[in-house]
Amino acid sequence: MAEIVSGGGAALSEMPLGHEPRARDFPRRNRLISGCALGVVVIEAAHRSGSLITARMAGEQGREVFAVPGSPLDPRSAGTNDLIKQGATLVTEASDVICALEPIMARPLQFSLDEGESETPEPDPQADDRARIVNLLGPSPVLVDDLIRMANAPPSVVRTVLLELELAGRLERPGGGLVSLI
Repeated sequence: MAEIVSGGGAALSEMPLGHEPRARDFPRRNRLISGCALGVVVIEAAHRSGSLITARMAGEQGREVFAVPGSPLDPRSAGTNDLIKQGATLVTEASDVICALEPIMARPLQFSLDEGESETPEPDPQADDRARIVNLLGPSPVLVDDLIRMANAPPSVVRTVLLELELAGRLERPGGGLVSLI
C-alpha cells in the first residue's frame, strides 16, 4: 500500500491480462474508477452519455458527484444540468471541488509510509461519537460522506457506528450511498 501512495501506482482490472477493450466494458471500468475516487466531475454530457453512467455509479458508491452547468439550449449540457437538478454539486471553478473534498482529504492516512506496510490502528467509536452520529441521523436519508463531514469524525468511526445501528435493526440503506434511521 505504501508503494502505491508513494508513486509506484497500481493496475486494477476485472479483465484478464491481454484483454482487448470493448465499448461495452467501459461502464465496468468506470465503476472501478469512480470507486477509487473521492468524487467524479462531469463537465459535459448529453442525456444518454457514458459520463452519466459513471456519475450514477459514483453516487451509488457514496462518492461526491460534481457537474459543470451548461446552456439549457445545448444538448451536450442536458446531462450535467440534470445532474445538478438531482443534487450534484454545481462546479464553476476548481475551488468548488476543493471545498467539498477538503474535509475528506484532511483525514489521516491509514498507514505510515515510514513503517512500510504496517497499518495504524483504527480508532474505536467513543460514546460521544456514537451520540453525535445518531443525532445527525433521522428519517430523511443522508449521504454517508455528508454524515462523515457533519460528524467531524474519521470515516472508519462513522462506518462502524452505522454498522452497529444496522445490526441493531435501526438503520436503513435506501441506496445511492444514503442512510437513515428506522
